[in-house]
Amino acid sequence: MRVSTAFNRLLQIPGASVSDVVITSHDVEVTLRPRARLLRCPCGMLCSAFYDRRERRWRHLDLGTHRLWLVYAIRRVDCPECGVRTEELPWARPGARHTRDFEDMVLWLAQRTDRTTVATLMRCGWETVTAIINRGVAELLDTRRLDTLYRIGVDEVCYRHPHRYLTIIGDHDTGTVVDVEPGRSEASLANFYQSQSDSELSQIQAVSMDVAAAYRKATRTHVPQATICFDPFHIMQWVNRALDAVYSEGATGPGRAAMSPAQWRSTRWALRTGENKLTDDKRALVNQIARRNRRIGRAWTLKEQLRDLYRIEHPPGGARQHLRHWITAAKRSRINAFVNLAKRLHVYFDEVINAIELGISNALIEGINAKIRLINARGYGHHSAQTLTSMIYLCLGGLHPKLPTQT
Repeated sequence: MRVSTAFNRLLQIPGASVSDVVITSHDVEVTLRPRARLLRCPCGMLCSAFYDRRERRWRHLDLGTHRLWLVYAIRRVDCPECGVRTEELPWARPGARHTRDFEDMVLWLAQRTDRTTVATLMRCGWETVTAIINRGVAELLDTRRLDTLYRIGVDEVCYRHPHRYLTIIGDHDTGTVVDVEPGRSEASLANFYQSQSDSELSQIQAVSMDVAAAYRKATRTHVPQATICFDPFHIMQWVNRALDAVYSEGATGPGRAAMSPAQWRSTRWALRTGENKLTDDKRALVNQIARRNRRIGRAWTLKEQLRDLYRIEHPPGGARQHLRHWITAAKRSRINAFVNLAKRLHVYFDEVINAIELGISNALIEGINAKIRLINARGYGHHSAQTLTSMIYLCLGGLHPKLPTQT
């Protein structure tokens, strides 16, 4: 069997056959020739004549301890539609100096480990891995992911200090990231909305978010028909802050002398803990402080009653009635922190109830943000938002690069 025949069977390069093989101490160079007579322009048009040619090399998967290079005299096409363009090759992406098999291997590894490890394993530069990720994501990211958006979640994540943020838009139905925008302002979310057509925007039915005014304003401006849902976690965060304010006021009252500082610290965490999760010791602390300071006891009761809004399954319309009763009770409590909270919930009444009635929270986006922080830490930080954005799309955008050994 000839060497060229053996390499043809081993490599199986699409659209080309091996014409020559040169083996050195560290490298293997395989010269290719095209099988098709017609050239393909990147626009898709086939041409029979070429403008000129130039020899190039593409890095392929290693052959044992030797680096494997594909050598081919690439041609430029004089396309009647788009002018002189470099021909499209089936074994490499446009502008790449690595084969598709090599890049797919890098993409598959980059989903699972850091770029330094990938660069060491594949024997290439760290910057080369970054360029391959950017190029692969640009090709694999399907624009059709924006065509079927019905329920989305919006949140920000800090990727670099001080105050470098990205706005993350996730799809509740697929659990993937559909868009990443720099910053966390109204313009960040507005850029996402403006990049879509009117028909695509009209399909969006619900948007979950935290209580940020910027995201709320952008959504009401560009997607007025969408239902805004406030994340329950942030609502309970408001309640806990109000409870902390009442607790701090009571810390200097007459009841404090009967408890040690350690007990007061423990009581603060006990007050924040849900009633169904209290241990016997914590429950005893809560009962003790409630008996000695009725304002704190009343504030803790209001906190637990609002937790029931999310914890208990309500009949149709029951959640609205429950929240109305809670707002009335909070205003009558004469506790300033909870009176102000009741007024605030009255203003955002619909947004709070929408999350309960539709069963939507920002838990999906918060989980995505945790994974993004892991991706950022795994890469020991990223020098630019674009680099991190490509990694987010690669790992969380629903992309599935296949290994060359997979069929």
